[in-house]
Amino acid sequence: MGLIGTLRMQYKARIGLNCFICGSTRVFHPNASLRHRLDETGRNVDLSEVVDPEPFRPPSMHLHCPMMIAMETVTITSPHHLLERHFGYKTFRPLQQEIIEHVLAGNDAVVLMPTGGGKSLCFQIPALAVEGLTVVVSPLIALMKDQVNALQGNGIPAAYLNSSLDPMEARAIDERLENGELKLLYVSPERLFSSNFMEWLARLGARPGQRAGVKLFAIDEAHCISSWGHSFRPEYKKLNAIKKRFPAVPVIALTATADRAVRGDIARHLGLKNERMFVSSFDRPNLSLAVLPGVDRWKAIERIMARHAGKCGIIYCGSRDATEKISAKLQKIGVRADYYHAGRSNDDRNEVQDEFISGKLHVICATIAFGMGIDKSDVRFVIHYNLPGNLESYYQEIGRAGRDGKPAETILFYSYADVQGQMYHIDKVDDPQYKAILTAKLERMKEYAEAQICRRTILLSYFSESTAAPCGNCDVCNDPPKYFSGTLIAQKALSAVVRCKELLSMSILIDVLKGTRSNEVVQQRFDTVKTFGAGNDVSAFAWMMFIQQLIQHGLLEIDYQHHYHLRVTLAGKAVLTGDREVRLVSPETIKERQERSKKKLAVVAEPLSSAAGDLLTRLKALRRTIAKEIAKPAYVVFSDATLIDMAEKKPTNIYEFRLVNGVGDHKAKQYS
Repeated sequence: MGLIGTLRMQYKARIGLNCFICGSTRVFHPNASLRHRLDETGRNVDLSEVVDPEPFRPPSMHLHCPMMIAMETVTITSPHHLLERHFGYKTFRPLQQEIIEHVLAGNDAVVLMPTGGGKSLCFQIPALAVEGLTVVVSPLIALMKDQVNALQGNGIPAAYLNSSLDPMEARAIDERLENGELKLLYVSPERLFSSNFMEWLARLGARPGQRAGVKLFAIDEAHCISSWGHSFRPEYKKLNAIKKRFPAVPVIALTATADRAVRGDIARHLGLKNERMFVSSFDRPNLSLAVLPGVDRWKAIERIMARHAGKCGIIYCGSRDATEKISAKLQKIGVRADYYHAGRSNDDRNEVQDEFISGKLHVICATIAFGMGIDKSDVRFVIHYNLPGNLESYYQEIGRAGRDGKPAETILFYSYADVQGQMYHIDKVDDPQYKAILTAKLERMKEYAEAQICRRTILLSYFSESTAAPCGNCDVCNDPPKYFSGTLIAQKALSAVVRCKELLSMSILIDVLKGTRSNEVVQQRFDTVKTFGAGNDVSAFAWMMFIQQLIQHGLLEIDYQHHYHLRVTLAGKAVLTGDREVRLVSPETIKERQERSKKKLAVVAEPLSSAAGDLLTRLKALRRTIAKEIAKPAYVVFSDATLIDMAEKKPTNIYEFRLVNGVGDHKAKQYS
């Protein structure tokens, strides 16, 4: 039944008893929610935390209770009410409500959602719905700071414990925890395992007079736990200690980037029990995708700046030196820009980050350290000045654009020199297995940059999501190549993989199709399958190009955990049965197009009337003033999306103000 169902049954059992608040006889409605604790059960249970599907206005007789005189309307605290009351949103995004209800029932979960998809609400709403503490394990100080600021801006008691706090500040937070004053606590894995911290957490709520202890753990950036992932952190491997020490406390693990191998690792390494995997769509249709040749990059950047004059963007660079040089060049052409990298002091980095979030800076030139957890919705473009090392990092970084759902532009500059630069870093890795993984992932990144099929199809298939049609919002779709019917070619390759029991790497698959009796082909007896030599009329180079396209189309996928063998997907099986056709690009067309310069992409401007645009400008100025007065980033006051909705709706009273998307009860009272 879970915690919530149990509480509801306990409360409804009290119908018709004496008032346990003042002692007088009253008939209580079974759905009434009184903000008092039940002492009779021996547990401190706040009934305002009971989840019920419908709000209820108690009968007037409740108001006769002297302890209820000050109360007006009492409502049941359901996830929907919490969403609207604290965050100002009217509806959940896809999967959010399902995840929240699953966690509230006391279950473990693994959640995969794209950047900007609303992962945080999946543990923040449960944290508010039950009495007790939610501990959020987070890898970066900047991420903790921004999320805690946003929660506090919504009137939610939250804090973080990390190395940025002095001993006095840390002790003050400890006292708030002991007094049961906090709903969410953000910590790093290192802090979680230091100085018996977990034992101290276990004692919360166990002493007389203390409120409930830890009720939920949330593991953010959970892909860091897997050595198959793109940003493996060894300390994340220790997080299985959570389930050992708190076996009855649910754990929710969240990430924006995880391929199939990493997904399995997350649940296994955390020791989750009967967990459910929630996978949201990774599609961000408002993001345009383009790859430009890595020549004359500055000229292309100047054109991009002209398209987005006065708008915010991020330029990711492969070196600290590049961030400083590009930032200086942007400043010379009048762009409000600065640079961000690990070589700057903490104070400098924090200042740059805060100025970017507040809108004082328009463009940040940064290494990959910038942006994790940054809650800035109005980033209109992301440029990769250099090639990222893998598709996971690339997808996560472009995901920082267009989080408000409006059109945004992403551009990747590509050159073979960048590939060599990535290989230089990979060569420094000592672990041969991890080095091989990084090399394979770099190859996929390189294939994406050189691809001649819809780029969104490639990205989505990498995360095991199939698409029915090209996106129409990438450079390939805007300037499509000449395709030919490649269904027969695809069927030959897919059939060979199936007949060889999915034990083939790409090179061995080509040997089988070409009829080449290499040592492994003979040893594994692959030369006896029906499709051996079925593709002898196609060159080995052409087969390599075609197989790459089958992977990019999501018909085959690479199993990194098992010798990089190829697996046929559900979409690939549909091709084998004749239920799906395949269009391919010839090697000749690929070569021809790779030699052509790609055209720049235009991005649609935000549609706002002249009057609404003027009001939006004034609202942003007022937001800056308020943010300065309260010494918080501007987004803590209101996001750009909320200001735009405010400018369009023009509320004239608190009721209309409350209807603005992103205005909850706390902010409605604070800023009306």
